[in-house]
Amino acid sequence: MEPGRGNRDARPAVTPVAAVLPAGGSGERLGGATPKQFCALQGRPLVSYTVRAMERINWISDIIVVVSPENIETMKSIIEKYGHKRVMVVKGGITRHRSIFNGLKVFAENEFSNRLLQKPEVVIIHDAVRPFVEEDILSKVVMAAKEHGAAGAIRPLVSTVIASAADGCLDHSLERARYRASEMPQAFLFDIIYEAYQQCTDYDLDYGTECLHLALKYCKTNAKLVEGTADLWKVTYKRDLYAAESIIKDNLSQQVCVITNVKEAVAQVGFLLHESLESQIKVEALSLSKNDSHLQNVFSGQCYNFVCVNDKKYAIQETQQLVDMLEKSNIPLLYPVVLISVHLDISENTSFGIGMEELARIKKFAKEVKKKNILVYGLLIQYKDHLLLQETVNSAAALIMAFIKDRNPELIGQLLVA
Repeated sequence: MEPGRGNRDARPAVTPVAAVLPAGGSGERLGGATPKQFCALQGRPLVSYTVRAMERINWISDIIVVVSPENIETMKSIIEKYGHKRVMVVKGGITRHRSIFNGLKVFAENEFSNRLLQKPEVVIIHDAVRPFVEEDILSKVVMAAKEHGAAGAIRPLVSTVIASAADGCLDHSLERARYRASEMPQAFLFDIIYEAYQQCTDYDLDYGTECLHLALKYCKTNAKLVEGTADLWKVTYKRDLYAAESIIKDNLSQQVCVITNVKEAVAQVGFLLHESLESQIKVEALSLSKNDSHLQNVFSGQCYNFVCVNDKKYAIQETQQLVDMLEKSNIPLLYPVVLISVHLDISENTSFGIGMEELARIKKFAKEVKKKNILVYGLLIQYKDHLLLQETVNSAAALIMAFIKDRNPELIGQLLVA
């Protein structure tokens, strides 16, 4: 399953639907020179994850990303690099509301585009720095907007809200149970939210932050409030980037494919690895003895972790074949793929010999493959003492899980001994 994939059957009975993603923030609260929407998570800009969350929903016809003028080319290059479809980049304004207004204008005016897009019946507004939005909540706010004119996700308040007096002392507090935090996504009948923005005062455009309030103030539209999920949070501070990356890593670590061949030793270790891993992760086991059609099915299932067991000394050729197949599948385009080459040392020697030249060759190969967003790690299992084999395989499984969960690019090309 693709990380973050929602309920594909939860689709609103309304067409067309468009999405506007304001992405013009400077990231002052985050700190650093790079705006948060362009910060990399697992090597990929945050905004790309949010675009993908919208793009994979086939009932969203157009996705408008609104960025500051100096970041237009950056955003266009992201769209090209990651193959995003149905996306238009629009120049933002000096405030959030002015940027959203610019995004809406592509459906009604020619100011920011050479052509008008088809006007949607419902438009979704969602922050570009909220990457974990699911189809289910998007569908709920869209259907509620169709019925009520406007709708938005809400969450319970975590902290009590208080007001301070002029002298800096407590004036009063709000009863937390009666209030909710306004979140994204929000959805509107296009004609309502566009009319609201057309009537906005400069003060609202420059200092306002709540789109639902504009629909109420200027169009007398009471928004339907929809209870949202805990993953709607917004990346605001640097710690949020670490949390977001952790979630992405966890989503990518749900399944592993263990690939073996018909050789007895290889098949046995593959079986033991399957048993050892399945208590921690979903395991898909297959043999490439006849053809790779089964592996293609695994690719279509969006698996991002592969363990290739072999009994050849360095197995770079076999690993390269799997790399080529992964590249053709486009799986590494959006997420880094972990590929662990497990070598069985079945020689009678008491020690495993590998020279510096071979180690350097493995490291060079891994560095080249990393450019394709594939992280290659090496693991050695000494297949000598059959009584200790299960213990050795358990140790290998622990290392495999560490590689998968950490996805550390600094460890590529290393050959670890289980």
